[in-house]
Amino acid sequence: MRVLLWHVHGAWTTAFVHGPHDHVVPVLPDRGPDGRGRAQTYAWPDTVRELPPEALADEPFDVVVLQRPHEEALAEEWLGGRRPGRDVPAVYVEHNAPQGRINEMRHPVADRPDLTLVHVTHFNRLFWDAGTTRTRVVEHGIVDPGPRYDGGLPRAAVVVNEPVRRARVTGTDLLEPLAERVPIDVFGMGADALGGTAIDGIDDLPQDRLHDEMARRRVYLHPIRWTSLGLSLIEAMHIGMPVVALATTEVVEAVPPEAGVVSNRIDVLGDALARLAGDEGEAAEMGAAARRWALERFGLERFLADWEDVLEEVTG
Repeated sequence: MRVLLWHVHGAWTTAFVHGPHDHVVPVLPDRGPDGRGRAQTYAWPDTVRELPPEALADEPFDVVVLQRPHEEALAEEWLGGRRPGRDVPAVYVEHNAPQGRINEMRHPVADRPDLTLVHVTHFNRLFWDAGTTRTRVVEHGIVDPGPRYDGGLPRAAVVVNEPVRRARVTGTDLLEPLAERVPIDVFGMGADALGGTAIDGIDDLPQDRLHDEMARRRVYLHPIRWTSLGLSLIEAMHIGMPVVALATTEVVEAVPPEAGVVSNRIDVLGDALARLAGDEGEAAEMGAAARRWALERFGLERFLADWEDVLEEVTG
């Protein structure tokens, strides 16, 4: 099967392109948001080709994977007039939790009989109003980074992009009170804008090095208030890190009690960080449980098998 998709979210796309198909990603000279091409910091298989827009019209695609509202118009233009859903089968992957008042959370592809809407969490499916559009849920899966946990540094790791701009969404305001209990290292794009006596911001790192740096920290902190489900949380669990996280969106489903502490009480989260930072044995035991759970719930094999079912249904 030949699949067209945009390189939007690096970690999710990395997992998706490990499937058994031929994948094409658009590339533009500036490698901007609509044409990033092949990943520069993730390891992708040779089954992924990057092509400029002018080369796409002659490609015999079996399915188009849309991820942003404007991609439907881009696809029609770049595919020589072929419309996703009508002239070539298409799915729309929704990565994000909806924003706004509950009665106004209507999805951009609601009431589309020609599309299948795939959510990455059951929380997203519950909150988005898709009308009569067919919906499916394919939970996240990742390429296993391996059991790298060392935990030698009694510090907490956080991975989030643009923590200053996104502020309360990513729980950036919670870092100061939590850092009074345990020093915190924040990784991600724009993280170097953070700083403080117990907070260190470390700008974007290649994925492999990021995993190594995460693994050196004693515990993974997930302070994000509103997101579908951060892949960095799943990566931390695969690495073998214990988790301390806000009990928001899909986190309560993703982190079982034996793998970490999940709460909306800042004092409970702070106590958990301090306890795990001070007890290497408990931290390692929780981290091992987190890895076992992550391999079962968010393993790459399950993810790709679920996607095979969706693609067969859409193209069949």
